[in-house]
Amino acid sequence: MFDNIMTGLSLMASLESFIAILIGLLAGIVIGAIPGLTADIAIILCLPLTYSMDPIPAMLLLLGLYCGGTYGGSITAILINTPGTPSSAATVLDGYPFTKQGKPLKALTMALYASFFGGLFSALVLLFAAPAISQFTQMFGPPEYFCIAVFGLSIISSISGDNIVKGLMGGIIGIFITLIGQDSVSGSMRFTFGVRRLGAGIPLIVTLVGLFAIAELLSRSDYNPRTDPARKQKLKLDHEKLTWAEIKRCLRTMTVSSIIGTIIGAIPGTGGGIAAFISYDQAKKTSKYRDNFGKGEIEGISATESANNATTGSTLIPLTTLGVPGDGCTAILLGAFMLQGMVPGPSMFKEHSDILYGIMVGLVVVNILMLVIGRVFTPLYSNITRIPYELMSAIIIVYCITGVYSSEASTFHVLLAVIIGAFSFLLRKLGFSVVPIILGVVLGDLVETNFRNSMVMSDGSLSIFFTRPFSVLFLALAALSIGMFFYKAIKDRKKKENAQ
Repeated sequence: MFDNIMTGLSLMASLESFIAILIGLLAGIVIGAIPGLTADIAIILCLPLTYSMDPIPAMLLLLGLYCGGTYGGSITAILINTPGTPSSAATVLDGYPFTKQGKPLKALTMALYASFFGGLFSALVLLFAAPAISQFTQMFGPPEYFCIAVFGLSIISSISGDNIVKGLMGGIIGIFITLIGQDSVSGSMRFTFGVRRLGAGIPLIVTLVGLFAIAELLSRSDYNPRTDPARKQKLKLDHEKLTWAEIKRCLRTMTVSSIIGTIIGAIPGTGGGIAAFISYDQAKKTSKYRDNFGKGEIEGISATESANNATTGSTLIPLTTLGVPGDGCTAILLGAFMLQGMVPGPSMFKEHSDILYGIMVGLVVVNILMLVIGRVFTPLYSNITRIPYELMSAIIIVYCITGVYSSEASTFHVLLAVIIGAFSFLLRKLGFSVVPIILGVVLGDLVETNFRNSMVMSDGSLSIFFTRPFSVLFLALAALSIGMFFYKAIKDRKKKENAQ
């Protein structure tokens, strides 16, 4: 392992990699700090930039956006009581009271240190745990791959919100998109409706840009700058610094919260928001200062920010070892790996070991540089919240169209992205979540390909999925994931009935 780590370090230790990390972090922090623009969108926007890049700098750029966007959400949560990203929602509870007390700099500094602590912790866990897990997964074949993909699709139940039916429909829509084009086995055209240009299918980048970026811009078309709290308030940071004594008493909280965030992040379908609230609740119950929570307690900020940033590394564990994304961001990163010619899953460490170690070592560097950048730019963060959204949205839409066109120099793909964006916007209005659709898109092809290969191996018998131990294991996990959802739904329903 030490030799692999040193090889990875030598591969990522290039000027291109460091520039990619810095650009990713800076852009991620800015985008994450703007309410409505998340790390998911930041990654989508920069996907076109990675086409001409080597795999390690390309993925480090996207991981910089992921980590920077997750951390950046705490800025508006603290300054204007509006979380920049869903994972920073819990930071509002103790972050904004600091601003009302005239101490935003102290809260921002604690958020930075906690984000660094949690992110570095999970990056190290990824570096040492993922290769060990991959040794088991290298024995997998098409039946196991198929069952893993089914397990990945089963987490739709936990990310569908209150409506499992709409979540399943979204997953089916995503799978349908992957079926458009020429059948790789029979050569026949599927769902092209006479449009020859659809014969090659819909490129992943076109689908992702349409589903996320364009739909997000359309959903905020009713934006009114007069009601934007970031434009109303003119915040000035004080000069009250975080003391060493305050950092010291938060070390235990950050350690426990980082462990919680790492564990939760490694479970597909959870995410930073859940980790932050669980860690906040745990910290409040065990703190000597529990009465201060919700009124401006530094431990509250350290708990939420270390937890949600600890998921950034651990969500990559199921992605790199099983090919199952842990959350929305890693679902997009799954597509990014594919665009680089690497298919995440059991064989990834065997086929691309040196590149993966370079990326994992790079993630450690990402978190270290995030601390450095945060220390330099914290006094300027109050200005980020006042970037006019109407200007930002115009830049983003132009960038989206340019990025899609530059991928294959096709105006048809631009039209497809706009159509998919409008369709995604309509689905959002109807209460559908985009993440199940993305899961369907990135896992649909894996399901079909490995199912067909499995049928060839077994002469058309489905028993192959129930006679191999790991296949049975992942099918059982899929059933457990769906069962847990229905159990929770029934339990919540009974609580509401009893409350009435």
